[in-house]
Amino acid sequence: MNHSTHQLSATEALSDRPADAESAFVTAGGTMAALIGAKDWSASPLGPPAAWPQSLRTALRILVTSRYAMWLGWGSGLTFFYNDAYASMTLGAKHPWALGRQASEVWAEIWPDVGPRTETVMRTGKATWDEALLLFLERHGYPEETYHTFSYSPLPDDAGAVGGMLCVVTEDTDRVIGERRLATLRELAALLAAVRTEPDVLAAIEQGLATNQRDLPFAVAWLFDTEAKRARLACATGIAREHRLAIPDIDFADVPEDHPAARILGGAPQVTIDNLAPFGPLPTGAWDRPPHRALAVPIVQQGQTKPAGMLLVGLNPYRPLSERHTGFVNLVASQIASGLASARAYEAERQRAEALAEMDRAKTAFFSNVSHEFRTPLTLMLGPLEEEIAQRGAAAADRLGMVHRNGLRLLRLVNTLLDFSRIEAGRVRATYRPTDLAAYTAELASNFRSACEHAGLALTVDCAPMPARAGVRRCRHVGTRRAEPGVQRVQVHAGWRYDRHCAAGRCPDGRASRQRHRCGHPRERAAAHIRSVPSHPGSGGTDDGRDRHRSRTGG
Repeated sequence: MNHSTHQLSATEALSDRPADAESAFVTAGGTMAALIGAKDWSASPLGPPAAWPQSLRTALRILVTSRYAMWLGWGSGLTFFYNDAYASMTLGAKHPWALGRQASEVWAEIWPDVGPRTETVMRTGKATWDEALLLFLERHGYPEETYHTFSYSPLPDDAGAVGGMLCVVTEDTDRVIGERRLATLRELAALLAAVRTEPDVLAAIEQGLATNQRDLPFAVAWLFDTEAKRARLACATGIAREHRLAIPDIDFADVPEDHPAARILGGAPQVTIDNLAPFGPLPTGAWDRPPHRALAVPIVQQGQTKPAGMLLVGLNPYRPLSERHTGFVNLVASQIASGLASARAYEAERQRAEALAEMDRAKTAFFSNVSHEFRTPLTLMLGPLEEEIAQRGAAAADRLGMVHRNGLRLLRLVNTLLDFSRIEAGRVRATYRPTDLAAYTAELASNFRSACEHAGLALTVDCAPMPARAGVRRCRHVGTRRAEPGVQRVQVHAGWRYDRHCAAGRCPDGRASRQRHRCGHPRERAAAHIRSVPSHPGSGGTDDGRDRHRSRTGG
């Protein structure tokens, strides 16, 4: 109903009021007190104010002096009274037309919802209570989604019977809708935080926006290419991808300049589409009618002058487009932009990691190939060289022996490089086994007994039992040294040195110990060495406890 012809300003009402009118409502103050006092009530079901019962006068004084929104219905038809707070908060365009009319006429659009409640109060005298009740009020010329918390209370007449009812109300529309939108943003953020790839981000966007089809009956997002020449459909919620509105591919060369996508690409902060009729039937979302307007906003990419895409949403058909609604849509677009940026950064990092891994694999393959290429000629060279040493005299053998020793050293380096490449490729796995180092050293030294006897040397093996077993790596130096002139015996010793650690494996200063074997024992360093003992002092040998030639075999 259009109430514009029924509106009457307070000033007009007061100018028509008889000068000698005496009313408690006028002395109470306020616009509604003046309007009630100025109105001609003789034709109303209540009659002139002089005939009103005292209980009604008292209730009206409470009504007009309260700053809390209230309305009052009196009599069987519930003649409608209200105060200033109710006029500004709830009535809208129905003020002051609603004054003195029946409540069922004032709120005809919601009477199927609130009528049974008023009947209960008038019949039983028991109050009602509703919290955040959804009511579609027509206070601005269209049905509007509103939420109200209110109570209907009985009012007694002078005889003590129920003569009317009082409604004390607060509007919760902004709170309910704000909480709903905040829940949507929270859900969308949680879904986006759990995904990494762009397809998963787009799926999360569809899932998150589908949770609020009251504020977003449908939503469609397009992503622009890097050259800003085309836009592809990325996701759609509440609307089929085959719908005329969800264009799968937009070529900016083929669309007019006023096309929403072209305007967003050109830098427009938002574009409102006021007529959706050309796109055919639209989904209704959570409502019983489709949206008649849509809003397009850019999906901004940080640090870039051009947007990454566009988000188009259908607007709630029961709410006006306000700054709060626009801000909510922009926050949704910002979260989408953040999710896409994270996914693209993750993809770039993944590609970088793959490129580094490929370079690592190429390096490992290179080292492996080079090691093989080096080891083959070295092996072929060392064999004939050893035969040549055996056939030559002492002087030539000494020179060739130096070549042979350095060839072996180079071969060991090549083998180490090959082992490294195998470890890098994951083809080598170290295995640690506890070993009796004394027995191991004695067995190793016994391999040189015949050589020592052939050279006229005495071989002494001094390997006392060790207090614990140790991990052993292959020894490469023992036995590679030639007996020097004047040396009469060779002594092989196995020594034991204990690095103090507590049972928990921590250093005395509290730092965690890094000196532990993989077998689990505290690191105890064992050293086996060969000492060359000269035949007389000053011949170049050492007998003062320092090693002339040492080969460590402990872990």
